[in-house]
Amino acid sequence: MSTLRFKVVEEAFKREPVAIKIPKEFPSEYFGKYVFNRAKMSKYLSKDTMGVVIKAIDEGVTLPRSISDHVAAGMKMWAMEMGATHYTHWFQPLTEGTAEKHDSFIEYSGSPLESEILERFSGKLLAQQEPDASSFPSGGIRNTFEARGYTAWDPSSPAFIVEDTLCIPTVFISYTGEALDYKTPLLKSLSAIDKAAVEVCQLFDSNVKKVYSFLGWEQEFFLVDQALYSARPDLMLTDRTLMGHESAKNQQLEDHYFGAIPARVHAFMRELEFEAYRYGIPIKTRHNEVAPNQFEFAPIYGETNLAVDQNLIVISLMHKIANKHNFRLLLHEKPFEGINGSGKHCNWSLGTDSGVGLFTPGKTAEENLQFVTFLVNAVMAVYKHNALLKASIASASNAHRLGALEAPPAIISVFLGTQISAVFDKIVDSAENNSITMDELKRMKLGVAHVPEVLIDNTDRNRTSPFAFTGNRFEFRAVGSSANCSAAMIVLNSILAAQLASFTNEVTEKTSNGMPKEEAIFEILRRYIKESKPIRFDGNGYSDEWKEEAKIRGLDCETSVPLMYDAYTSKDSVEMFRSIGVLNSTELVARNEVKWEVYTKKIQIESRVLGDLSINHIIPVATRYQSALLDNLYKIKVVFDEQRAAELSKEDSSLIEQIAKHISVIKRDVDAMIEARKVANRIEDSREKAIAYCNTVEPYFSVIRYHVDKLELIVDNEIWPLPKYRELLFIN
Repeated sequence: MSTLRFKVVEEAFKREPVAIKIPKEFPSEYFGKYVFNRAKMSKYLSKDTMGVVIKAIDEGVTLPRSISDHVAAGMKMWAMEMGATHYTHWFQPLTEGTAEKHDSFIEYSGSPLESEILERFSGKLLAQQEPDASSFPSGGIRNTFEARGYTAWDPSSPAFIVEDTLCIPTVFISYTGEALDYKTPLLKSLSAIDKAAVEVCQLFDSNVKKVYSFLGWEQEFFLVDQALYSARPDLMLTDRTLMGHESAKNQQLEDHYFGAIPARVHAFMRELEFEAYRYGIPIKTRHNEVAPNQFEFAPIYGETNLAVDQNLIVISLMHKIANKHNFRLLLHEKPFEGINGSGKHCNWSLGTDSGVGLFTPGKTAEENLQFVTFLVNAVMAVYKHNALLKASIASASNAHRLGALEAPPAIISVFLGTQISAVFDKIVDSAENNSITMDELKRMKLGVAHVPEVLIDNTDRNRTSPFAFTGNRFEFRAVGSSANCSAAMIVLNSILAAQLASFTNEVTEKTSNGMPKEEAIFEILRRYIKESKPIRFDGNGYSDEWKEEAKIRGLDCETSVPLMYDAYTSKDSVEMFRSIGVLNSTELVARNEVKWEVYTKKIQIESRVLGDLSINHIIPVATRYQSALLDNLYKIKVVFDEQRAAELSKEDSSLIEQIAKHISVIKRDVDAMIEARKVANRIEDSREKAIAYCNTVEPYFSVIRYHVDKLELIVDNEIWPLPKYRELLFIN
C-alpha cells in the first residue's frame, strides 16, 4: 500500500472544505465592483465624454481617438483607487484562451537622470498596443520575422480589474489588417446581424433602429482532487484519461444529476459565484450534472460580445478557485470513458432596441408574422450552412463527445416541436395569407389540491437535437465545454445575417413589381419552409436510423474533424462571409491552417503520452504481477503432487497467458502507432497531416486502451500505479 496511488487517495480522502469569506451583503451590493461599467463611468468621466462613449457602445458609432485621453484618465483614477498598479490589453488569440501582457502605470516624470516617477496612462496606451503577432497562431499570415501586430480597445466590453491589473478587452489584428483573434470577426458578425435584422424588422415596425444578439451559455465541467490529478500524467498533459476501466458504479443510477452538492464542491461554487458577481457576471444556476463529479454553472443571458468575455473570465476564475480548493478543473469534452462528457450549451436569441424578442411569439398577427419570418430564416440559414455550423464546433476533443449517446450527434438538425411545426405546415398548405396565431400556454392540473397548475410551454425539449428551438431562443447544444463561444456565435450570426439580407432583397423585388408586402412575405416563407424541410427533425438524434435518413436528406454527415473544417473554405462559405464583411478568404484559409495544426498537435501529444504510460507504467507493473504469478506457480509445483498442482495452478496459468497476450498487443500497437506518427510527421501540408493523424494514428488509441483496461482488471489492485475511475469520480 506504499504506491503513489494509495498515497494520493489517502490525501484526497482527508480533504475538508476550504473555509471561505463571503460578505454578509446581498450580491446586488457588490455586483460589478471590479468592472468599469456605466455606473463607474458616470462617476469618473465628464458628462460629455460619457455621452460619446455610451453612443459608441449603444449605436456602434466609431469612438473618436480624441476622446481616448479623457477615458484613460478616468479609467486610471478608478483603477488606482481599486489598487491597480498595472494595465494590460486582454485579447482572444486563436488558442481558445485569452492573452495578456502587463505593463506598469509608472513612467519617468521628466528626465531619466532625475530618477523620479509618476503614474501615467494615456489615451494612446488605452486605444492601441503592439503584441508579438508571430508568436500566436496566425495560419501563415505572420511569419517569425514579421512580428508586428496590434491590439485595439473594444469599448463595448467594459474594462475590469484582476488582482493588481486593469484588463482592457481588445481585438487583435495583424500588421496587414487581418483578424488574428475571435473578437474581431465576432464584432463584425454582430454588426452584420444588426444591419440585416433591422432591415427586416422595419418591414413590420419602422421604429426599430437596433437589433442585438443575445447569448446565455451553460458551462459544464468536471472537478478532480488535485492529488489524484497529479498522479495521472494523462490528465495533466491532455486533460483527459487515455486509459482506465470504468467504475462498477458510474452514472447508471442517475443519482448524481441535480443531487445534493458535495460540501467541498459547494464551497468552491460559493466562492466562484462571489467572485463572478464582483466581475458583473450574473451566475444564476449551479447544480450537479449527470456524471459523477460533473457540475454546471449558467448565467442570466446577456449581449453576445459581453457574454463571451464573461465566459472566458469565469473559466479563468474557475481554474484559479478550483486550485485553491484542492481541485483541478477539467474542461475537456470527454475526460472519462463510459460516462457523459461536457458541453457548453449556447442559448442564442435576437432582440430589438424596443425590447421585442425576435424569436418570441407575439400577441398580434403582425408580431407573429415577424416572429415566424425570423424563425423561418434561421432554419433556412442553418439548412444552407449546416456543414459550416458543424465545423464551428468541431475539435479533437469535442469529437469524443458528439454522437456518444449523451450529446447531440455529429449531424446538424433543427428541432421545432409540434406546435411550431404545425404553424409551418399551415403556412405551406394554405393558399391564403391567413393571420398566424400561437396557442397560449396550456395548463396542466396535477390532481393534487395544494399543488398549483403547471404551465405548459409551446414546445417540448429534445436533448438529442444539436440545434433546438426552446420557445424564445435556439439552444445550440453541440458546442464543446472548452470552446470559445465566439466560434459558434460568429457562424450563427453571420449565416442568419446573410440569409436575412437575401430575404429582404427578395421582398423588395416582389413589392417593387407591385405585389403587396404581406403577400410577398408569405410567398417567400412558403418556399423557404419547403426548401429547408430536410434540416427539421424532431425525433431521436441518437438512433442509427437517423444517420441513414440524414444522408438521404442530403445533410452533412462527415465524421472526420479535419475534413469538417473544409466547410469554412467552401465556395458558399467564402462568399457568405465576404458578402457581409465578416471574414475574407485569406482569413478563412489561415484559420483552417490553425485548426489543422491544433488538431495534429493534440493527437500527437495524446499519442506520446499514451505510449509513455503504456510502456513505462503499465507493462512493468503487469510484468511484475505476472512474475508473482509465475513464482506462485513454481511453489505450487514444489509443494504439491503433480495432479493436485495442476488443479491449483489452473487459474494462475490462465491469468499468466492473458497478461502475456495483453502485453504483447500493447507493445505491438504502441510500436505501430509510433511508426504511423513518424510517417505522418513527414507530411508538410497541414491539412493532409491532420488527416493522416486522424486516419492512421488516432485509431490505435482505442485498441491500446482496451488491452490496458483489461490488465487493470487482472493486475493486483495494490500495485496498479494510476488512480482508478472509482477514485477519480467518487472522491469529492
